[in-house]
Amino acid sequence: MNIRSVLFGLGLLLAGTGAAQQDPLYSQYMFNTLAFNPAYAGSADVFTMMALSRHQWVGLDGAPATQTILAHSPLKAESLALGFTAINDKIGPSHQTSVYGDLAYRIRTGADTRLSFGLKGGINMYQADLASLSTVEVDPANVSISGQLMPNFGFGLYWHSPIYYVGLSAPKLLENEMDAVNGNVIVSTSEERHYFLMGGYVTELSRDIKFKPAFLLRLVAGAPLSLDLNANFLLRERIWFGAMYRWGNAFGLMGQYQVNDQLRVGYAFDLTTTKLGAYNAGTHEIMLSYDLRFLKGKTISPRYF
Repeated sequence: MNIRSVLFGLGLLLAGTGAAQQDPLYSQYMFNTLAFNPAYAGSADVFTMMALSRHQWVGLDGAPATQTILAHSPLKAESLALGFTAINDKIGPSHQTSVYGDLAYRIRTGADTRLSFGLKGGINMYQADLASLSTVEVDPANVSISGQLMPNFGFGLYWHSPIYYVGLSAPKLLENEMDAVNGNVIVSTSEERHYFLMGGYVTELSRDIKFKPAFLLRLVAGAPLSLDLNANFLLRERIWFGAMYRWGNAFGLMGQYQVNDQLRVGYAFDLTTTKLGAYNAGTHEIMLSYDLRFLKGKTISPRYF
């Protein structure tokens, strides 16, 4: 049985234990926060567009690949902000496409701090086609999950200042059921709730260098606890560079270049520390972000998160 079949077998096994529907991972999560926390919408007081492409376990047939497009902005009534997120996620023969809208209500809690309450709502389409596998031990024509539309909603909290932030969210609260058809037998599984806790801080080491540690804690029923730790340095307000460690899973490097006050380009590379690392050439993640202020003044540069 080839690696692609093994990946799908793992997917079915995880589905049986309630962990199959995990949301995509991101190494540059601190700039992609809207994907899992709606309260992040409008947090920089500019209109932001971002595109991110993640290719995990390069060289492994059927490995995960994720593309994300998002946009968010405050409204004229500064207490409100809107966001939009579209995610395309594929692993082996399984494929998910999600489209969500976000609404955030923001209140000032101090001279430089703001607390945001966010709601996320949208739809997710999931499908799996075992017939696309070249080697399987069952009849591929009889096992599939047809395209299923699953509405969902979630919430988030985001408290931040210009130099620190803390966020808590659950982007999908409904545990939608999915049916896998095997001949005349229907096997049901369901989406699992995901909970995210994140935080970060920026401190000045010298006039030209700033340091930003950050973390992301992720909890999913039936799956091991996931913890990302990041340490980044900002050089002369233009260049980010640093390292990340995903507890018991991966480590890597990342960098970002502030081309001008509006445009940022980021890249992350990580290697898995599990046995699967022997069968792939690592994970690549590319990000492109553009800020535009419609309401007043100029864009804020640099963006720390």
